Amino acid sequence: MSATTLPAPPIAPAVWKSKHNPWIIALVVTMATFMEVLDTSIANVALPHIAGTLSASTDESAWVLSSYLVANAVILPISAWLATRFGRKRFYMTCVVLFGISSLACGFATSLSMLVLFRVIQGLGGGGLAPSEQAILADTFPPQKRGMAFAIYGMAVVLAPAIGPTLGGYITDNFDWRWIFFINVPVAIVSLILTYRLVEDPPHLKAMTGKAGKVDYVGLGLIAVGVGAGQVVLDKGQREDWFSSPFILWFQIISSVCIITAIFWEYYHPHPIIDIRLFKNRNFSISCIMMFMLGAALFGATVLLPQLVQTLMGYSAEQAGLVISPGAIVIIIMLPFIGKMINKVDPRWMIAFGFAMAGIGLLHMTTVNQDMDMRAIVMMRVYQMIGVAFLFVPIQTMTYVGVPMEKNNNISGMINLARNMGGSIGIAALETILARRTQFHQNVLSSHTSQYSNAFQSSVAAMTHAMTQAGYDAATATQMAYARVYGLLQAQAAWLAYIDTIWLYGLGCLAVVPLAFFMRRPKRGSGPAMGAH
Repeated sequence: MSATTLPAPPIAPAVWKSKHNPWIIALVVTMATFMEVLDTSIANVALPHIAGTLSASTDESAWVLSSYLVANAVILPISAWLATRFGRKRFYMTCVVLFGISSLACGFATSLSMLVLFRVIQGLGGGGLAPSEQAILADTFPPQKRGMAFAIYGMAVVLAPAIGPTLGGYITDNFDWRWIFFINVPVAIVSLILTYRLVEDPPHLKAMTGKAGKVDYVGLGLIAVGVGAGQVVLDKGQREDWFSSPFILWFQIISSVCIITAIFWEYYHPHPIIDIRLFKNRNFSISCIMMFMLGAALFGATVLLPQLVQTLMGYSAEQAGLVISPGAIVIIIMLPFIGKMINKVDPRWMIAFGFAMAGIGLLHMTTVNQDMDMRAIVMMRVYQMIGVAFLFVPIQTMTYVGVPMEKNNNISGMINLARNMGGSIGIAALETILARRTQFHQNVLSSHTSQYSNAFQSSVAAMTHAMTQAGYDAATATQMAYARVYGLLQAQAAWLAYIDTIWLYGLGCLAVVPLAFFMRRPKRGSGPAMGAH
């Protein structure tokens, strides 16, 4: 066959290669990922110290967390538009600068209002990092190697929240709470220098830079207000007793109206901030649902288990951290294996196995009791995390199947928003379910604590006798006996509430399993996310 019958293919975005080693680029962007995800959890344990130093109540100091989450949620859905408008590398570096400078300012804050303001700026900078980083990985690596790249990225996403509370507690106890913000500064500087030298925008992105169209101020405002108000509702809802509070009710109405209006506005707008039409892609829509459930299960369980062992089993904060850390280590060990496996095994089966294993692991966790030692509880966490290890990389890679390369920024922004909102809703639901089920079980158990219950009266009599033998008078001994029975009743109600909550989360994971097989499988041999690239 002559050479004239085999013309050289035109240069396409799919064949573009970075000038630098892609694995070094993966490590560079993962560094900033770790820093940002760590910051979402590291401040939790320092709140009492922050409140004391800045003369604020514990409830007021909670805005240190809320302000960051709200700003983070607002910037995520519009990050793709900003990256297209100003160039992804420029936008990414701006986010790193914002995050680093605001972290330094947080450390020097002298009042709660100053700290909350700087946390908002920090959240805006941090929210733009994750979607930019994932889009950089998707463009830098060919589809057949993308799984391993996302595995490296996933290590940071999993490890940071696992060690955040422990690291935050150590820094606060041994140094000063301000150092939980100061430690971000050198990481941000190194990340900025390496990004400037190594990361570059691919040709198709350079061609699009500045061509995002006119600023859709209406869409931008609707999304910012809707997502921000929704995050406030999730963060403050349980504390304010949800819709019995006018504050929460109005914020929910504002959020719902803005988000619904934004969906219709963005769908018909010629230059939308968010490309709603992406949801026509079956893989993308299902991936958002799955990433939402992954966020709910991962963050929900990460909050639930330490809370359980601390409140009901008397574990210290350090011991609670040791309970969840082995699960994160298991994921980190498995992720490189998953990254290699993604090109050889149908990702849909991996996702189905992951959610099934995570669900079964959670259902197995319902057998937890006070007689268990730490090793048994750690293994329960490990079983669940084995399933989670099979989810992050396959879902991430399947998300890009059938999506044009120029849409990578949009995809990464929306999939990160789905995971973050899943985490926020998962934690809010956790707190609400625990409170409601605890009250329910208290009512049920209290119905058996009457003068007509022989078992109850026998228990009170036995405790009263023990107290009188210890030297207390009859009246005091009786009061102490009733108080102890009530304490046992509360503890038992809390145990049952935790088990109910774990059941619901486990069943939620199992319910997602069939969705994996509704996804379109990538072409064999084309890599996990070749699709239309």
